Amino acid sequence: MLWIEMVFGRRDWRGSRKRLEQLIAIGTAATAGLWVPAFAADLPAAPSPVFTWTGVYLGANVGGWFGPNNPKYEALGFSSPGFDLVPNGGGTNVGATGGFQAGYNYQMGSFVPGFEADFDYLGNCRGGTFTAPPAYALFGTHSYSLSGGCSYYAGTLRGRLGFAFDRILVYGTGGIAYGGNRNPGSVTFNSIAPGNYFEAGASAAARTKYVFGAGVEYALSDHWFARAEYLYENLGRIDQFFLNGAGQIYDSSQFNQNHIFRLGLDYRFGDGSAAAEPPSAPAGGTPPATAEEYAAHGAITWVPQGYPSFPAAYSGPQSLPPEAHLTQVLQVDAYLGLALWKGASIYFNPEVDQGFGVGDTFGVAGFPNAFVYKLGSSAPYERNQRYFLRQVIGLGGETEQIDAGPYQLAGPVDANRLTFTVGKYSVVDIFDDNKYAHDPVNTFLNWTIIDMGAFDYAGDAWGFTYGATAEWKQDSWTARAGVFQLSTVPGSAQIEPVLFRQFEPVVELEERHKILDQPGKLKFLFYANDGFMGSYNEAVAEGFATGTTPDITDVRARRVKVGGGFNLEQQITPSLGFFARLSMSTGQYETFHFTEVERSASGGFQVSGDLWGREKDQIGIGGVLNGISNAHANYLAAGGTGIILGDGALSYSGERVLETYYKYVIADGMHISLDYQFVDNPGYNLARGPVSLFALRFHAEF
Repeated sequence: MLWIEMVFGRRDWRGSRKRLEQLIAIGTAATAGLWVPAFAADLPAAPSPVFTWTGVYLGANVGGWFGPNNPKYEALGFSSPGFDLVPNGGGTNVGATGGFQAGYNYQMGSFVPGFEADFDYLGNCRGGTFTAPPAYALFGTHSYSLSGGCSYYAGTLRGRLGFAFDRILVYGTGGIAYGGNRNPGSVTFNSIAPGNYFEAGASAAARTKYVFGAGVEYALSDHWFARAEYLYENLGRIDQFFLNGAGQIYDSSQFNQNHIFRLGLDYRFGDGSAAAEPPSAPAGGTPPATAEEYAAHGAITWVPQGYPSFPAAYSGPQSLPPEAHLTQVLQVDAYLGLALWKGASIYFNPEVDQGFGVGDTFGVAGFPNAFVYKLGSSAPYERNQRYFLRQVIGLGGETEQIDAGPYQLAGPVDANRLTFTVGKYSVVDIFDDNKYAHDPVNTFLNWTIIDMGAFDYAGDAWGFTYGATAEWKQDSWTARAGVFQLSTVPGSAQIEPVLFRQFEPVVELEERHKILDQPGKLKFLFYANDGFMGSYNEAVAEGFATGTTPDITDVRARRVKVGGGFNLEQQITPSLGFFARLSMSTGQYETFHFTEVERSASGGFQVSGDLWGREKDQIGIGGVLNGISNAHANYLAAGGTGIILGDGALSYSGERVLETYYKYVIADGMHISLDYQFVDNPGYNLARGPVSLFALRFHAEF
């Protein structure tokens, strides 16, 4: 199945806002309320009605829900289903809901296509004391209590298609739902005593979640809209296993299906009319720059990748499988931006992911696909990867035009300026940038070619975290500094919840220059991880003393790991560019987030297609040599495992990667790339490989 969303285009948005709105309308009209591919020719401009529903809006909603959400607790291992627990006899559950929504409409005559994202509180909790089934009387048990197991939130990403009767809009809607997960819970019989207390951890549905519904809106004024809406949310089946430590288990199975009725109030930004064309410039001049008030663009990327069988003397628990292997990953992003007061803007990036990396993202330090994370899934799932506030303060001097991008609104800014960013985003959204090797959408795919291999930047298993960054751009240099939360434990999906208990400061200095009139940049970066990490030497010593395989998780303590590197970007001619990175980190402590590299050297070239008559195509060729410390190598050789490596043994040698790609532009906003990577000594192991990996990258944005 293909997915598509309305999201930010990543580059080269130089058309008028009227064209942007037409492109958005084409994509959403084709969905008729569902997320499907939409690539169409430009529509003619629609005549503006006296009142129009066109524009970006933000609002709130309140309401109620009902559904068959009372779970059954199946007693596993018991002789009779009479021991199953069914609180309140099953049936229908009810509750209140409330939350926020944001979206975009575009009116074409009487038809109003659009898209919307929402996030709502559900308040679906289990709780209370209930009468035990008669079978429990034999054991003197007459009641049981439930606590926890709450499902606090849910959200949707939906297309909409409506029909307008002037100020009344009737619409249908459908798309993807997310959330509905349950937090830890417990079952207690009579009172807390040995064997009477059962507990379960958090749980989430593995199935695809979806939503559809309909509603009606009324325009109270040109900016304020009221709505009444019905949604059916199917959040899938959720199972939780409650254990008492004595071998007894209850399986709580629940189909989380909600019928939601709610009322809402929205505020539409702007007057809803198409943006005026920029004023004409004097003869021979350029039009004055204008600033975007909001932006909503879209992208979808699909990357199948695989390799033929390769030689391996042995394999371990976290090895790249030597058998022929093929996987795929699909990523759909939505990027919304909104200008607030002068210099301030907010950004929101919901993302849907599906698929796995080769070897389940194990076995190669310089992993070959930047679109995969450390957690894969066969079913699509949604995460809100970025939401942050950015404030720009001008310092005077010349003015430069900022192009529209995933995380910035187009408009004029002072060339000298301060920029502050706070919220949830990726450290490498701001640090370690490089024109020729940083963006996996358009350039290389290998982790350690697009980023410093030894830059163990903070993040969860998807590479995102909470933080704050300050940037000072002045003439030919820029200084950046940021502080970010580490994950709860190395490689975890959870971000440290306590501010500064585990954190990472990052500093970067950038110098801009010209060599033979060709522009370039040189950057120096320094970082430190301050958190609970294991020592490789201590883990090996403990394993030797106890006669067991060393385990880094057994020797974690508060420690500080530091590292840094250089990053060079240099244009040689307008059609040829060069990049290089050198990085290293102290190697005595375990990797916290990125990948298992303590020293790395990479470099390569990018060639523009205008040399052969296809100016938007490009070729890239690059390579990287990765290495680890002696302490790290000894740990892996003793059978230890890290966050992505662990062959059970090790014949150490540096890991070498060569990557080349050809990017073929099909049309504006759509391209396909062929990618080849040769990996020698995968996982630093002379006894395994080499391996050749082949990938296809399809990307569309609008």
